Amino acid sequence: MTHLTHFDPDCHSCPRLAGFLAGIRTEYPAYHARPVEPFGDLVPRLLIVGLAPGMHGANATGRPFTGDYAGILLYETLYRFGYSNHPVSTAQDDGLVLNGCRITNAVKCLPPQNKPIGSEVNECNRYLRAELADLGNGAVILALGSVAHRAVVRALDLKMKDYPFGHCQKYALDRGRWLIDSYHCSRYNTQTRRLTERMFHDVFREIKGLLAT
Repeated sequence: MTHLTHFDPDCHSCPRLAGFLAGIRTEYPAYHARPVEPFGDLVPRLLIVGLAPGMHGANATGRPFTGDYAGILLYETLYRFGYSNHPVSTAQDDGLVLNGCRITNAVKCLPPQNKPIGSEVNECNRYLRAELADLGNGAVILALGSVAHRAVVRALDLKMKDYPFGHCQKYALDRGRWLIDSYHCSRYNTQTRRLTERMFHDVFREIKGLLAT
């Protein structure tokens, strides 16, 4: 049986990403610039899957969705719906705690131009597979964006054609678990109003209903 590892802080499996991060550490010596560990409850009822660390966000701070624009709406929403003790995430030592929720990424390392290539998403999928395997009965997986959605479907060994991405689309999984999608809370999506605060909150209301069943 293959041993499933949730995270490797020293992973260098993707040469393009490893080389890119080495350059970032030279240019920004104070940045984390390494694989970013999932953050939150060790036994979550809600697992949020993003795309990858942002250059001046998680790549700098070492915490998913922390320090960049994409984290603003996410952490405000987590606080509003009772998943965190603060509405803002600024640094690893800011005292923020997630309750019943964990945040991870489909790709744990910062990719050039925030665009991982397919082989990198596939290589990192083993970590996501381990996280999903540990999710308890009745848990909800929230995929932020189509890349994260496809990574989840792949990690669950499901057929992509049977699980198309769609905002607020939800799918019943094994063991009473659910997959629900949302547009990514990126600066582009929120500023163009492709994803509004109301739309994002509606997704979390759906999650609340799924967790109550």
